[in-house]
Amino acid sequence: MEKSSYSGPSSIVNSAPVSIFSYCASSILMTLTNKFVLSGDFNLNFFLLAIQSVTCIVAISTLKSLNIITYRQFNKDEAKKWFPIAALLVAMIYTGSKAIQYLSVPVYTIFKNLTIILIAYGEVLWFGAKVTPMTLGSFFLMVLSSVIAYYGDAKGVPAGDLFELYLGYFWMFVNCFAAAAFVLIMKKRIKLTNFKDFDTTFYNNLLSIPILLVCSFLFEDWSAENVSKNFPAENRTATVMAMLFSGLTSVGISYCSAWCVRVTSSTTYSMVGALNKLPIALSGLIFFEAAVNFFSVSSIFLGFVAGLVYAVAKQKQAKSNTAQQLPK
Repeated sequence: MEKSSYSGPSSIVNSAPVSIFSYCASSILMTLTNKFVLSGDFNLNFFLLAIQSVTCIVAISTLKSLNIITYRQFNKDEAKKWFPIAALLVAMIYTGSKAIQYLSVPVYTIFKNLTIILIAYGEVLWFGAKVTPMTLGSFFLMVLSSVIAYYGDAKGVPAGDLFELYLGYFWMFVNCFAAAAFVLIMKKRIKLTNFKDFDTTFYNNLLSIPILLVCSFLFEDWSAENVSKNFPAENRTATVMAMLFSGLTSVGISYCSAWCVRVTSSTTYSMVGALNKLPIALSGLIFFEAAVNFFSVSSIFLGFVAGLVYAVAKQKQAKSNTAQQLPK
């Protein structure tokens, strides 16, 4: 992981608790901010994502000029090779934005676990990875928590609203496949290019901007009536500020991920990622109108346990692989 050259107090820069809290906070903030913007009548999803990418590029360029982070200079040949990955990123973030537009934050968070299953079996096919019995157990819990989440979410929904609910699940499943393809192909490309965290952040966001803008102007309604509908006078400033803020939180996630691994370990980082699903799901219940019943609460808890079991299984597998590689 790339180290920060930030010259502030070493007690903060090297603090594991602060890095963990920052990573969790940035994840929660980005999820809630996107839900806030996409709630209601907002339908310019491509434009929202383009603004987020532009904000991210401006932010990391500023950080680089201040010598807080570093990343490689733009290279045309590298950009051509990375462009398909940026296209997959657009597919992933767009389908994710559509899913969270129609689904509640807890359901969205729980169903994201299904991406882990797709990635795991993709790694089996592409990289020769192994799936242990404990990992299979975590997959079973992930699927079970998703089924319970669906039941709790659909319970009591008026018949007239079921179409939007099912539309949300459609986008969610497409997002899971898009996210798995993005992660697997990017992993393969990173091995060839030796990209660091902020190299990846730079190219992903820079190359996605033209794709998002073209898609926005081709497929989204830019009539005066629709623009007014998306940015109503009474909350226009709040919407624009939230769009910009969500772009900054994406930078925060990239930076805090690198920071957390540097001052703790990849094992701790994976555990934090599993534990982080609980506060994200609960925050969705608190700040947005989500179904609160036995099934929805149970699915959140079960999804949290599934993530925890998966993290422990991966740690044990990593230790086992390390032990096998040691000379006897």
